[in-house]
Formats: sequence, C-alpha cells, structure tokens
Amino acid sequence: MIDLPDYRPRIPTSPARVGLVGAGAIARSAHLPAYAAWGIPVVAVASRTAESARALAADFGIGTVHTSVADLMADPSVQVVDIATGPTGRLELIEAAVRAGKHVLAQKPLSVDGSELPRLRQVLELARDRGLRVAVNQNARWAPAWRLATLLVRDGTIGEVVGVTHLHDKPLPPLAGTPFDDVPHMLLADYLVHWIDITRCWLEGSSAERVSAFDSRVPGQPDSARNPWHAGVEISTSSGASGSVRIVGDARTRSGGCPFWIHGTAGTLRGSVLLGSDFLELDHDGARAPFALQGQWFTDGFAGAMGELLSAIAEEREPENAADHVLASVRLGLAAVASAEAGGAPVHPSDLVLTSATRRAAAA
Repeated sequence: MIDLPDYRPRIPTSPARVGLVGAGAIARSAHLPAYAAWGIPVVAVASRTAESARALAADFGIGTVHTSVADLMADPSVQVVDIATGPTGRLELIEAAVRAGKHVLAQKPLSVDGSELPRLRQVLELARDRGLRVAVNQNARWAPAWRLATLLVRDGTIGEVVGVTHLHDKPLPPLAGTPFDDVPHMLLADYLVHWIDITRCWLEGSSAERVSAFDSRVPGQPDSARNPWHAGVEISTSSGASGSVRIVGDARTRSGGCPFWIHGTAGTLRGSVLLGSDFLELDHDGARAPFALQGQWFTDGFAGAMGELLSAIAEEREPENAADHVLASVRLGLAAVASAEAGGAPVHPSDLVLTSATRRAAAA
C-alpha cells in the first residue's frame, strides 16, 4: 500500500498580497478564479487599458485599480506581482518588480529569446541579493495527475525513470488570427512549454545531451493558420533516459485528452490530463492501482503555482517553480526550436543539467 502524497495546492495561512498585471483572458478565466477559490488575496490590478482593469476588478472584487503598471509596482500594499501578460516585455516587467522590492510570479514561457538569458540571470541575481523570490507560472506542474506523478517519481515509487512519453489527443485551441501567428515554431516555442517542462521535471538528476525537434503543416490545416500544427520533441539524457512529446495536429475528437507514460526500472505510471480525461494509475509488481484524483489543471494548477511561491515566501526558501529552476526548461525549448529551424538536426546543449527543484529549495 502506497501512502498518497499531498498533491493539492498548498496556500500559507497568511499569504502575501498579490497585485495583478494584465486583465486579459487568462487572468479572467484562470488566475483570478483559482485565487478566489483558494483564498489568495488580490489587492490591486493594472493593465494596458484601464477599462479592462476596472471591469476585472469589479467582477472579482479587487479593491484598487491602477492606471499604470508603475503605480502598481509602487503600491505598498502589493507584496507579490503576478505578471499575466504575453512574452513581449516580460523581462522588463520582472526587472521592474524586483527593483520595486516585490516578489514575482511570471507567466510562462519565461523567455522565448535566448539572447535575453544573460540579462535574465542578472535580474535573478539582483532578486537573490534583495531576498526576493521570482517564480514562473508553470501551472501544469500542479495539474493533479502530473503533480501526483511528480511526487511519486521523487519518492522512487517506479525506481529510476527510463522514459517519458506524451501524446496530444485533443483539438488545438484557436490559433489562426491570434498573436501565435507571429511566434516562429509556435508549438515548440510556446504551446508545448508545459509538456517540455514536466518532462524535464521527471528526468531530473541527469543532463540533457541531445534535443531533436520538428514541426510541419498537416492535411486540412487552413492557409490562415500560419504556424505548423504538427510537432515532435525527443530528449536524450546522460543517464540513458529519454523524453518524447508528439502533437499530430488538430485532433478531431470529443473524448480525447493528453495521455502520458512514465516508465521506470520498477514500474510504470500512466495517466492523462485535460478534457476531463484526468487519471493516474500505478503499474507495479504485477498490479495496476488507479488513484482517485481531485481537481483539474484549470484552474487548480494556477492556485498551485502561486501557492508554491507564497509558501516559499512564508517559509523563506526557494519555490519549486523558481525562475532559476525553470531556466533548464527554457533552454530545452530553445534547443527544440533551434533543431526545428535546422530541419530536425539534433542540438547538443552544453552543461544542461536537469537539477532537482526540491534539492535547490532545500539548499536555499
């Protein structure tokens, strides 16, 4: 009998107060519903358009609407800045928050531009010097099936991980005519960031030695959809373990999901996320044991990402989703884009160690 680890979001008794930057669809549909459900205090909001910020504040009972991001950063009631904006200008917002003395939760992807990484590391060093925590909204880490799988992998339940496999068996969200049109290799650079990130979490303890990726258009893809709808990523590590992610296109199904397998030397974890397909089971010692899961990626995952940052602030440690930890996932994503740009030729990242978040947090 396995003792089930606590995989649900964890919120401290007296959480730090949050100021939200951005009043778009993701803030309205995910951030704020999750925070309301889990008792996370949001005290202020700012957006590019004051009308959007005021409407959001009215709908979610946020007391203060700032007419500029600078005013929110200067607000003494705000202790944590939640950056819920697109990738453009994200690094500047992170730096502004750190210079204002605020902790930060930044939306994913942390960066889609490798040239930003030296400056990003400087900003993170500044945050460390000031005792501030910078985390990334890798909310899928707290999707119930993925989170429980992570904890079981860490506990050694399936032994040493041999391979991680993901399939995308669901329709794509609306992409044509959206800002995704302007993101080269969009699936690899943005959409699959969560899958790449959770794969690297399950492969921790080794180094990524080879990344191969490709993308292509698929039959029936409309001309208006400028980015490919088919993509795959293969990751090889120093231990011999591997990771694989495949998305075949806009799957025509109403009963799909995103199945995954984690094969280990002592057992297998298999499950799925999204579209109500959520499940996790352990195949171990000749028996298959399903786990009864509570919650959903949307929106519990968002409470989990913010709750981990708030808990780390309260406990004076590094969060599991610290920007420093997520940088390895960023580098994997950048390597995948570089491989696709080279027609699928493998990229060999130098010194890309998949460090454990728990070890980093314990050492902080």
